Amino acid sequence: MDKKERLFELRKLLKQYNYEYHTLDKPTIPDSEYDALFRELKDLEAMFPEEYDPTSVTEHAGYEVLSEFKKVRHDKPMLSLDNVFSYAELKDWAKKIEDVYGAIDYAVEYKIDGLAMNLIYEDGKFLRAVTRGNGIEGEDVTSNVKTIASIPKAIPYQYRYEIRGEIYMPKASFETLNAARRQEGLEEFANPRNAAAGSIRQLDSRIAASRGLDGFWYYVPDDINASSHYDSLLYAKKLGFTINDTTRVMKDIDEIYTYIEKVITIRHDLPYEIDGIVIKVNDYRIQKELGFTSRVPKWAIAYKFPPEEASTIIEDIFITVGRTGKCTPNAKLKSVKLQGSTVSYATLHNEDNIRDKDIRINDTVIVRKAGDIIPEVVRSIKEKRDGSQVPYEFPNVCPVCGAKIYRLASEAAHYCINSECKAKIVEGIAHFASRGAMNIDGLGVKRVQQFYENGLIASFEDIYTLQAKKDLILALDKFKEKSYQNLIEAIENSKANSLEHLIFGLGIRQVGEKAAKILAAHFRHIDNIMNATKEDLSMINDIGDITAESIVDFFADEHNRAMINNFKLYGLNMTYQGSEIKESPFTNKTCVLTGSLSHFTRAEATDLLESLGAKVSSSVSKRTDYVIYGEAAGSKLTKAKELGVKTISEEEFKEMLGS
Repeated sequence: MDKKERLFELRKLLKQYNYEYHTLDKPTIPDSEYDALFRELKDLEAMFPEEYDPTSVTEHAGYEVLSEFKKVRHDKPMLSLDNVFSYAELKDWAKKIEDVYGAIDYAVEYKIDGLAMNLIYEDGKFLRAVTRGNGIEGEDVTSNVKTIASIPKAIPYQYRYEIRGEIYMPKASFETLNAARRQEGLEEFANPRNAAAGSIRQLDSRIAASRGLDGFWYYVPDDINASSHYDSLLYAKKLGFTINDTTRVMKDIDEIYTYIEKVITIRHDLPYEIDGIVIKVNDYRIQKELGFTSRVPKWAIAYKFPPEEASTIIEDIFITVGRTGKCTPNAKLKSVKLQGSTVSYATLHNEDNIRDKDIRINDTVIVRKAGDIIPEVVRSIKEKRDGSQVPYEFPNVCPVCGAKIYRLASEAAHYCINSECKAKIVEGIAHFASRGAMNIDGLGVKRVQQFYENGLIASFEDIYTLQAKKDLILALDKFKEKSYQNLIEAIENSKANSLEHLIFGLGIRQVGEKAAKILAAHFRHIDNIMNATKEDLSMINDIGDITAESIVDFFADEHNRAMINNFKLYGLNMTYQGSEIKESPFTNKTCVLTGSLSHFTRAEATDLLESLGAKVSSSVSKRTDYVIYGEAAGSKLTKAKELGVKTISEEEFKEMLGS
């Protein structure tokens, strides 16, 4: 296909995707892919100006208006925004403006992922709510928007007043809605944005009223009450409109980009979805001089966050076996770029997940990656099935050792219970040597597998016999003298680790890194843990009955007790080397951290609280004692206030620490 043919193909594709996203509220590709195709089309249209088409999606902002709703023409076109995706592009956009006007102020706002809406008031009364539609005319959805409690039904302003913003569905409302739809056997909404749009387009306003919608308002066309965008928002707030309090004025693009990077790290803590940051020239005079194109204002730009979702094809489904014997289904994907890295595999979690989402081999699927979490398959796109898709049958036997696998009554996972399963042995040893455990650099899964297959290692204790097997190790493929020396040094250094590293490395069911530290700090020596009763263990804060029983069962096994004795013979430290837990206002308190902290990293604050005897949780509940919050704190802070949980600012936290 030549470039001109590609241009025509893209115009057709993007019109279809636009219709699915805006009109049907059922997108079949992620936003990131639409953005990439849109940019490709713009480049091709610039290459072939003779093929200009005023109906191209690059020439207008909007979508087809549904016939079920009355059409209303906007007083002024309701435009979209141009996007940038990098610091360099943002800098280039600002430079064109600053070359003319010099240093200027910018209003910086969260880009709410919702449905654009225009509200009109006459003589102080709420007159009409209209969607963006095709940018020239939209849908009259007044009866549905009126059900949103935060939108004022009257304002202290006796003239015509028009304000634009975004109707969105809070994350909590989205989760409640999808849970209810699951119970009713209905198709779930793909994301809060589509749920909000679908709710506003209901013909029965009672449905919209039940969906827990909200709105933020961010633009007043031709506002005569202010000389700048930010002042206009402050005036709108006085009138009773909800303005996002994170909006701020900044003077420097470098400062703005630092802010963008900071927001990316906390976006998942917010009670609503955002997909970028909007930067607007603050001065209305300059805005007016810069003007508009047919589709976008020249005085505003949206910095879009790196994509967390992409579509690709499942080429195969296979099972991996972990150190506990857990059998996890995984998808082999057609490689796709996601958050700057190439993704070729994703987890499918368990058999129920595959069945409930109807995921099949050869399916086109949406995959998601948030932060450092392993990519997962979000959903299949059934509209793209062509008959080649194959349903997956979960196996009855372990793919590694051939032993029968079992599903525990209390879990969704299947397990291989064969103690001689190679995968369990290799993964278990690699876990023992991992950074959070004994921290033996050079003894990852591939190296452990190589040693296991060559008869050099088959248990945790065997790690401490490797020094006597130098000739056999150096005979292995790609193993040199320097690698051997580094490995032996790391093994020797591991003997001095504090007790919690050993406990975590043992792989006791239900005992993670945090529980291992609690046990070590409480009992101080391995012998005390080995001889503790279930009652002794259950009395410890954060060690529940199930965990206590698992610990007792582990050390009741004579093989495990013999292993500990062997470790003592090899010279491993068996005592806790951390400091005593100090009595403090946080002792035996459950704390939650939220927002962006200025004086601590999240890990530093967590370690500090734990050293003071606190439990640090990731979620807020009635059992939470304190929520410690930093800048741009979101849903966790809101929930704490709703539940009456004590909230502590970072500055107050520092004062309580005496620093």
